[in-house]
Amino acid sequence: MKSALYIHIPFCKEKCLYCDFYSAQYSESLAGSYISVILKQLQGLNQDFSTIYIGGGTPSILSLNLLDKLLSGLKKFLKSDMEFTIETNPESVDSEKLKLFLDKGVNRISIGVQSFDDKKLKTLGRIHDAREAMEAIELSKKAGFKNISIDMIFGISTEDLKAWQADLANVAGCASQHISCYSLSYEKDTPLFRMREKNRIAPLDNETMAEMYRYTMSYLPAKGFNHYEVSNFAKPGFECAHNLNYWDNNPYIGLGPSAVSYIESGRSENVAGVEEYIDRYEKGVSLIAYRENLSGVRMAKEAAAVKIRTKQGIDYEWFKNKTGFDFEDILEKGVLDELFKDNLLEYRIDKVTRERTGIVLTEKGFLFSDTVSSAFL
Repeated sequence: MKSALYIHIPFCKEKCLYCDFYSAQYSESLAGSYISVILKQLQGLNQDFSTIYIGGGTPSILSLNLLDKLLSGLKKFLKSDMEFTIETNPESVDSEKLKLFLDKGVNRISIGVQSFDDKKLKTLGRIHDAREAMEAIELSKKAGFKNISIDMIFGISTEDLKAWQADLANVAGCASQHISCYSLSYEKDTPLFRMREKNRIAPLDNETMAEMYRYTMSYLPAKGFNHYEVSNFAKPGFECAHNLNYWDNNPYIGLGPSAVSYIESGRSENVAGVEEYIDRYEKGVSLIAYRENLSGVRMAKEAAAVKIRTKQGIDYEWFKNKTGFDFEDILEKGVLDELFKDNLLEYRIDKVTRERTGIVLTEKGFLFSDTVSSAFL
């Protein structure tokens, strides 16, 4: 079975106003101690991975020296055909780092652009501007990256459809191979959430948000990007293999503070603090803050909840082979009927036999994908 390796780099220069992921202020000495721990953990891993993903935080904030050490420590896991991704932010990449990435086997770069509108970037608390975003994309292409992914966000309080259309036109014109488009959410304990609570910022209305998403679902495919998952669009053959591993409910190992692992029917989450993570490792104390063992039915429900987010939906035969359960047997009575009644799901029909072979989200279902996933759980 395929498995994936995720390494969390929990450092940022500044935390974005909307971000609820764990991160810490960058310090070269603290980052050095942290990378030393990660390298020791990597030495203790002896298994094959189908993908490697270095995320954050801001992995590209690491110095050239620390990036060299980290990437060199991953050499033993590399295979010629594997996808190896690193996340970057525009303000912290340069030609030297990009060359190092490629030299060390990284073949996919994910750039956190979020917008090409300087006013919108400021509202989000991003510390780069549109010019730096364009430069980072061009530098990546010039360095030799053939698989470039760009992250975008829509739905800030002052945005309208016309502004989002301009952002999409810009990102589609960047000659990237993959685009992720996320709707802005106000996560608890973030500055943006507190601003909303104090009425300093008003969330965009649901109809405008839906209009933006519907436009995205039609515009990007017209530009050659397949809509293969709720938030993700890719040129043919450039779908993110690492994320597909998650959506197929395959195992993965997460290294770093707050990283999650999913192995042999168990899920665990590491402690959140980087200093605590280092301290625990050096003392030989468990790094795990939370662990749960999942029953067969629970694993099957989770497989359904993530797989339905993909364009291909749930194939009944795939589901049976994957989980050992017939799909409809794991659901509460009446759940499917309600989802079909609300026009959130439709059947996959075999073109030859005309039999029902599975289910997929409707266009409306993509708008309410979280509702569908929650219903399966």
